[in-house]
Amino acid sequence: MTTTVAPPAPAKAEPPRPPAPKAERGPRRWVAAIVIVVAWLVLFVIFRGRATLELAPAQLTGLHRWFNEVNDAIGASRNSNPIFLYFFNEIRLVIDNFVTGIQYLIAQPIPGRGVPLIGWVGVVALAGYTAWVFGNVRVAVLATVGFFFFGLQGLWEESMDTLALVAASVIIALLIGIPLGIWAGMSRRVNRIITPVLDFMQIMPTFVYLAPLTLFFLIGPASATIATLIYAMPPAIRITAHAINSVPGNSREAADSLGATRGQTLVKVLLPMAKRTIVVGINQCIMAALAMVTICALIDAPGLGKTVIKALQTLDVGTAFNAGLAIVIMAIVLDRVTTAAGDRAERQLRHSGGRSPAARLRRPLLIGGGVVTAVCVYLSYTYVWAAEFPVDWNIGPWISRTTTDITLWIQDNFSVITNDLRDWVTRAILNPFEALLTESPWWLMCAVIIAFAVVIGDLRATAVTAICLALLLGTGLWHDSMTTLASTLVATVVVMVVGVLMGVWMGRSRRADRVIRPVLDAAQVMPPFVYLVPFVALFGPSRFTAIVAAFVYAAPIVIKIVTDGIRGVSATTVEAATASGAGRWQTISKVQLPMSSKSLTLATNQGLIYVLSMVVVGGLVGAGALGYDVVAGFSQGQLFGKGLAAGLAIVLLGIMLDRITQAAARRTGRTAG
Repeated sequence: MTTTVAPPAPAKAEPPRPPAPKAERGPRRWVAAIVIVVAWLVLFVIFRGRATLELAPAQLTGLHRWFNEVNDAIGASRNSNPIFLYFFNEIRLVIDNFVTGIQYLIAQPIPGRGVPLIGWVGVVALAGYTAWVFGNVRVAVLATVGFFFFGLQGLWEESMDTLALVAASVIIALLIGIPLGIWAGMSRRVNRIITPVLDFMQIMPTFVYLAPLTLFFLIGPASATIATLIYAMPPAIRITAHAINSVPGNSREAADSLGATRGQTLVKVLLPMAKRTIVVGINQCIMAALAMVTICALIDAPGLGKTVIKALQTLDVGTAFNAGLAIVIMAIVLDRVTTAAGDRAERQLRHSGGRSPAARLRRPLLIGGGVVTAVCVYLSYTYVWAAEFPVDWNIGPWISRTTTDITLWIQDNFSVITNDLRDWVTRAILNPFEALLTESPWWLMCAVIIAFAVVIGDLRATAVTAICLALLLGTGLWHDSMTTLASTLVATVVVMVVGVLMGVWMGRSRRADRVIRPVLDAAQVMPPFVYLVPFVALFGPSRFTAIVAAFVYAAPIVIKIVTDGIRGVSATTVEAATASGAGRWQTISKVQLPMSSKSLTLATNQGLIYVLSMVVVGGLVGAGALGYDVVAGFSQGQLFGKGLAAGLAIVLLGIMLDRITQAAARRTGRTAG
């Protein structure tokens, strides 16, 4: 009976075959892309060098001059215009006083006193005790040693200035960001409104925030703090909203059934259960703030960033390395403390029913540690030896000299390799590709980019691309924009090749993942400036240096996304491919990579955004183009308008690349579905 009924069942249950056009969509897109490239090359040969819209370094357009006039007009009316008198100037004054107060607390000598309110002994003790309270003993030791090392480097004041700016920015960012995130997490309408704004803020490279803010708040700590909090706020908002949304529905329903009000549900249920994820948001906010504060040295923000910039401008690799090392140590300490705080919050949530003997012992130990910390703070307030770090302990000059000696040795012994590699890549890859983009007529480049948006994206992405290209033309910096785009695309291709190879390896090997992932985590903690220092030492200031730094900066996020995509392919599917006789390469190329195509597209999107932000920062080390225009706008008053237009061009490039790759990801997802 069973054998007679069984045969028809599979025939009825067999899913319909996909229509032929859908199955051929991928190959047709490749054919279309090849046709676009061939047509581009043919037209490039015919029209090369015509209508390239190249602008001399000191040449200005009407838009640039208008920006200069606006800047001059604002400067002239800053102390008479009511908008500035009662709004912008007041904001600047409040934030300046807030930052100055924190600086007087731990960094800068108080007038009439000669030293900060809390000296180095007190700050080191507070750092260790705070890490212990929110984390554990190991991170407390790390924080204590890390802060003590700032003094050994001879960079105590600079490090505390950086910490003061980070603290001021993060406090304000969290006071605004966490309530907004909670609101967005509890209201779908607010979430729909705020998400596009956050997306826009997060794709903008760090340089872009600086010029507009200096227009209204001048250069200095106020502009730096505002730029930093704007840059650091989106992760806090987004992750807090995600944390609130991720609380299980049955927990909300249980609170409602017990008659809890909306406020009681938030305080007693949602926030405790979302605490771990909210701490992750705080961690990301702090890391973003530290990255931005170092770049804000371009607008006269005090601290380690200013030391790095001055050293890079004079090619003093030793000093740049010493300051960069301090930035890395600060980033690691802040990251580990907040990560440990998140782990503690998770453990407290799991063991909310009772306290272990270790937890009961922890309280009296913390009380004792608090007493010791208070004594250290008192000593640092009272005695000069505990307030000013001893000069005799300074090993900063030795670190700088040693780094310089090592750099010179590498340059003397390996310059043939490094210079040949740089020159070969520049001549064989960078120069030809850059010439293809910059020496093509502007109308040809617009047509090619729009055609690619049509092929790999959708109509919405195409419309956004056309608008961005039109506005790029309006900035008067078309040639520089194409130069920046060329470097970005070259670096992204290298990042994706290495990212796919490493991601596949890590996705298929747990051992490789355990070894490599901590390195990637550490690399993601470091601010962008830090990546420039070693590569300037190896390759000197050049476009190649900026591209290598961009590659190293973007690779960790790309590798992680590809790894997660490979690991997300069902093990059953992989086993089925292996059972059917597929080898390792066939399984990767025919099964795992095609099934993780959405992750690959997302990795490309993130790789482009990260690379663009770093290539722009590379303007400090010879990358030229838009990054140089922005830096020149800060340093030369007559080029302010051009620098502001360059910032706008960077935003337009970021939006265009983001929308095209996001549309490609959506299209890939629909095809895979």
